Amino acid sequence: MDVKDILSKVDHTLLKPDASSDEIIALCEEAMKYGVASVCIPPAYVQRAYTYTDGKLPICTVVGFPNGYSSTFVKVFETTDAVRAGASEIDVVVNLGLVKDGDWDGVLAELHAVRDACQGKVMKVIIETALLTEEEKIELCKVVSKCRADYIKTSTGFASGGATREDVALLRANVAPHVKVKAAGGIRTMEDAEAMLAAGADRIGASALVRIAREQNLLGLE
Repeated sequence: MDVKDILSKVDHTLLKPDASSDEIIALCEEAMKYGVASVCIPPAYVQRAYTYTDGKLPICTVVGFPNGYSSTFVKVFETTDAVRAGASEIDVVVNLGLVKDGDWDGVLAELHAVRDACQGKVMKVIIETALLTEEEKIELCKVVSKCRADYIKTSTGFASGGATREDVALLRANVAPHVKVKAAGGIRTMEDAEAMLAAGADRIGASALVRIAREQNLLGLE
């Protein structure tokens, strides 16, 4: 697959706890230069990035991140605040405690509330596949489909494991046709990204791919 095509599907990500504002601005510069799908950044930097990029780049942020166990009220507030600040994409972590309880109605109710708070913006639901059984993954595919989310996302990148081709294929096979798949966590090479896209991913969450493209001058932009 062409490198430009791969990068066009990448959420260029910087979510480390000590990310500085200078690093976020540099991330945005790289994102605009290399033609990625969005930048995925901490909520505190959304307004600054939105103002800096002046509509030239979709701004994605995270809600209930990385553990997912915030209350529904807090997740809704975070989402509302992020949209107000300029976020056009929201990646929300599912409540894994409710998942382990088998409280699918509770999971669905929370995701409906976040969906409403998104005000029409893109919503991605992070399910943290490394912590789930296959049955739980399949059930979450059904719930995510019902809540009108735009994407189901494999991982936060902060758990014990990230995306696998097998999980991407499983999610693709079990979500409704309107739901896309985002693979994230541990995708560190162009070959990794291409494998995830081949398995059924529509979007890639990664922090290393733009750096690789830059260092190897894969697009001839340096």
